[in-house]
Formats: sequence, C-alpha cells, structure tokens
Amino acid sequence: MRILFLFYFLALPILLFSQEKNSRNFDSNSKYNSSDSIENIKIATIDLYKVITIENDTTYIDTSLTIQKEYSHNYLRKDIFGLLPFANDGQTYNTLQYSLTDFSPYPEFGFKAKHFNFLEANQIRYYSVATPVTELYFKTTVKKGQSVDAFITLNTSENLNFSIAYKGLRSEGEYINQLSSTGNFRFTTSYNTKNKRYFAKAHYTFQDILNEENGGITTIDDFESEDPNYNNRQRFEVYFSDAKSFLKGKRIFLDHNFRINSEKGNNNLYLTHQFNYENKFFEYNQATVPSTVGGAIVYRFGESFKTSEINDQTRYNKMYNRVGLVYENTTLGEFQFFADDFRSNYYYDQILIFDNQNVIPSSFSQEINSVGGQYEYQKNKWNGKFLYSRSVTTQSLSNLDAKLEYDFNDETQFSFQYQNINKLPNSNYNLYQSSYVQYNWSNDFKNEKINSISANAITPWVDAEVQFSVLKDHLYFNDLSSSEQALAKTQIVAPSQYDGTINYLSVKVSRELTFGNFALDNTILYQKVDQQDAILNVPEIVTRNTFYYSNYLFKKALFLQTGISLNYFSSYYANDYNPVIGEFFVQNDKQIGNHPNFDFFINAKIQRTRIYFKAEHFNSSLTGNNFYSSPNNPSRDFTIRFGLIWNFFN
Repeated sequence: MRILFLFYFLALPILLFSQEKNSRNFDSNSKYNSSDSIENIKIATIDLYKVITIENDTTYIDTSLTIQKEYSHNYLRKDIFGLLPFANDGQTYNTLQYSLTDFSPYPEFGFKAKHFNFLEANQIRYYSVATPVTELYFKTTVKKGQSVDAFITLNTSENLNFSIAYKGLRSEGEYINQLSSTGNFRFTTSYNTKNKRYFAKAHYTFQDILNEENGGITTIDDFESEDPNYNNRQRFEVYFSDAKSFLKGKRIFLDHNFRINSEKGNNNLYLTHQFNYENKFFEYNQATVPSTVGGAIVYRFGESFKTSEINDQTRYNKMYNRVGLVYENTTLGEFQFFADDFRSNYYYDQILIFDNQNVIPSSFSQEINSVGGQYEYQKNKWNGKFLYSRSVTTQSLSNLDAKLEYDFNDETQFSFQYQNINKLPNSNYNLYQSSYVQYNWSNDFKNEKINSISANAITPWVDAEVQFSVLKDHLYFNDLSSSEQALAKTQIVAPSQYDGTINYLSVKVSRELTFGNFALDNTILYQKVDQQDAILNVPEIVTRNTFYYSNYLFKKALFLQTGISLNYFSSYYANDYNPVIGEFFVQNDKQIGNHPNFDFFINAKIQRTRIYFKAEHFNSSLTGNNFYSSPNNPSRDFTIRFGLIWNFFN
C-alpha cells in the first residue's frame, strides 16, 4: 500500500498542475516563457530537458520506444545484458560479464551481492527542464506485488532545479520465503548563479533493501526431474523458511565549484569541493538455526553461538572530502590539482575472544589522504582525460586513469582507456562478526592490483568493445567446507586472496540488421580467462538476439513493437550466493547455463505513454528444468508481465 500511496501522491500534483494554462510567470525574454495568447505560445524543444551526470555529461529526457527501452524495462531500469537475475524481482544478480565490474581505489563497505539496486553517488542524475516533468513507471512483479518508480522535476527559475523520486518494489516470488521489499528515495537539486560563476549539485538518498533468504532449494534432483508435483514451486523444500537480510543506507552529497576571476575569459581559475557523507547498515536474521533436508537435520552454516534468533548486524559510515584547484585555458585545456580526505568506520557492538586466543576486534577504521592531478583536453574531434592520484598516508593507494575519445562524425566514435589501480580491500574482507562460529575473521590482506586496457568503437556497421585486464592479489570469497561438511550440506565461506595472476579478456560485438519494418538486434560476448586455479569463472559465450517488428498504426496514433528475444550463455562454474555475508563465492562443483531463454514481447507507444507486455521464459516447460541463477537457485519460470511508463510535460 505504501508504494501505491506514493505513486498517487507524486502523480496527483502534476495531474492537477497540467490542467493550468500558465503555471509560472517568467521574464518575457526567458526561453521558459509562455503566454495565454495563442499567437505567443512557445513550444519547449527537447534540448531544454537535460539530464546531467556528476561529470557534467548531458543527455536529454527520452520518451521514444526503441529496442533499448525494451531492454531497460526491468527492476534496475537499465540494460542488464551480462547480469543473471535471480527468480524473484528485487533479489540479487549473478555476474556473467566480469568487465561490468567497476573499481575504486578506496575501500568500500562490501556485501556486494546486495548492492545491485543500491544507487551510489555517481549514479544519481540531475536535471534542468523548461517545464515541470513527471515520469511514472509501473510493472507487475512475480506473484503478489508491484514495482513503481515515480519521479518529478522542475525548475523554479532558469538557475535552480529540484527533483524528487521514489522507486519501490514488493514481490512475493514463487518459492517459499522469497519476498522482496525495497525502496529508493532520491532528492536532488542543482543551482548556478546568473553570472555562471558558481555551480552546485547536491542530493540526499535513503535506500532500504529487504530480502527473505531461503538459501536455495535442497533437492536439485526434484527440480530437474520435471515432476509435475513440483509445478507449484511452493512444494520445494528450501534451506530456510524464516531467514532474511536487510541493507539500508543514507547519503548526503554536495559537489560545487566557484570561479575566482569575476569574468570568464581565455584563462579561468576555479575552486572545487566535493563532500560525501554516508552510513550503511547490513543485517542478517535467522530465527531457526537448524534446517530440515529430507527429514534430516542440517546446520547449513556450521556451528553457532546461538540456538535460535540469529541477528548479525554490521554498521558502516564514511566521510569523503575533495578540495581542488582548476586552471582552464581555452587553448591548452583544463588542469586540476586536488587533495582527498577519506574517513570510514566499520564496526560491531562487541569484541570476540576465542579459546585459541584469536581476537576478533569490534571495529575497523581508516583515515586516508591522497593528492592527485587531472588534465582534460577537448579540441575539435578529440576529448581526453588523464587522472593520477596517490595516497600520502601510510596506506598504499593509487589510481591512474587515462581516457581518449575521437568523434569521427555523428555516427562514428572511438574511445580508449587505460586504468592502473592499487586498491585497498573492502571492509568486510578484513573484518566480519557473526553468530556462526566459522563466519568470524580479522585479516590484513594486501592491496589488489588491477591493470586494465579497453577500446570501444561505435560505427554504422558494428559496435565493438574489447577489454584486457591483469589481476594480481585478487580478493574473493571461497568455499572452505571440508568433504565431511559438504556431505552434511554445510557451507563454510570465508575471504581469500589469490597469489597468482589472472588474465581476463572480453570482446563484445553488437549489430542490428533491418529489413523494412523488421529488425534483428544481436549482441555477442566472448570471454577468456587465463589462470592457474579456477578463481575467476565466467561463461565463454553470452549472447542476446532479438527479432522484432515495429510500425505505426491507426494513422500514426500508435507505435507498435513486438518480437522475440533469445538470451543464452554457455555452461560454466557460476559463483554461488551466501546470504550470511551477502556475497557470491567461488565454487567448482556444479555448472549452470547452456539453456536458451526465450521472451515474447508486445510494446506500444501512445503519445508519451509506453505500454509493455512480456511473456518471460515462455519455453521453460519445453526445454527442461536446467535453468539456474546459481547452483542452488533456479532462475525464473514462465511469467507474464505488463507495465507502463507515463511522462507528463506541463
């Protein structure tokens, strides 16, 4: 009900607002001006509806219906090629394409499997619009529930913008104890003075992600047998019927700059400052410790300090400040020098002392200072950005990032990037406390070393991406269960560091072929890993092929798009998921994949309203029950979904 209420609350003002002929009075010379006089009405063009990133890259609000919009009509609101969703909306995703991984030299909170829908600071968008804009997103979920994303933005003047948005989801799921309930609240503002001397962007977010955790099904054989008695997925036995995980976080963010010289000229000097304060909280709850598997009692995660009501809580906060000085020359480019101050606290409520005198501390705190410089050049068809930073405190940390882009014309662009990162481990690698005895550790891992080079090409004939990465001292979570524990279905997971070298190569090619109103959109990914031990496991081939038809109907009042998509990846030892630590871990016992997944869709656009209908995985009953998101978690069955995106422009 809270989701429907918020959906209505955000929609009502704009619906009422849109009934007014003239909502706001602006200066007569302003591009925002409107008049009650028919002769003087001015239509705002699409370039007046801007979407701006933290790096000031600008796009425009897009209400078109394309095949890319079909790919992004999902829980994450983006193209998820390379990600493998779990059976229920709002759960985690397995990673098929390793090159999707982003790296920062600074340590993060961890619990990465829970963060796919957690919006980080660089994912927040800012706006500048000629008139108020509202977007309402709705989609059905798995079984009971709904998914909505309501958004409104407006400029109170040409210089000041506000936006407010809420994305919420509640989805019951098909299996026992699989409910998802999430919420993402965002508030943004952007401002600049009339003389363009001062610019500021700021946002506030509150996010919570609740997942019931069933630990997967206990008897894979029952699933793969295709026994009709199990067509009702609620009949499958799962490891946990009362476990859940909860991630929440709040963030205040400010990025602003001030031009020191009063008038902008060929030479300009700017003072910049970026501030980020964030706190996060992760909790794992399990009311009943033992599990029942085929009538036998199983302790899934081993021995525990508690016999019931496990409640593991991890807290984290960080404060980040960057102060910089920028010199801008219209001929030479832009030179920036900056200093970073990073502080974080990762903590629990107690100190653990084991019988062997092994001590697990209550907290892990870091204070890191770095200095660096950045050069940016943009001239004619070339755009380059070169950054280097290094810590000046005791922690070893560095980042070299070089990007070069060449725009041959509007249809052809090339880009190159090289990145060398000396990365501090995420906090949950170094410290974790749990009621499960073997899920307690305190480590002092070495930094990860990541070298990566990539090249991208966008042409009228084909889009291509190539990436080659060399990983040293790679950190990962590993299955440390003994053979006796594995036989007893006990799963012990802990962090490990690989002392060898991992070479990773990925090549992705995309091409759309058109035949009148018909089109075939193809994306193929090839990956190769060179390593002595099976640590970084990815499928060799991932492909998506969509054959669709599109055309205008009813005197162009309706635009129709319909077709079939095939998603496929080759078999491989996919990482498994552990709910106690909210992470994926390496396993080499069961392969998944080599199963085609077909979706049928019908989409339509009427003015600014886009309507979506999809029959997901409609071949599930025809091609065998060998579809998984992880070794113990089947992926989604045949499901019928519908939804819409409705834009309002005043």
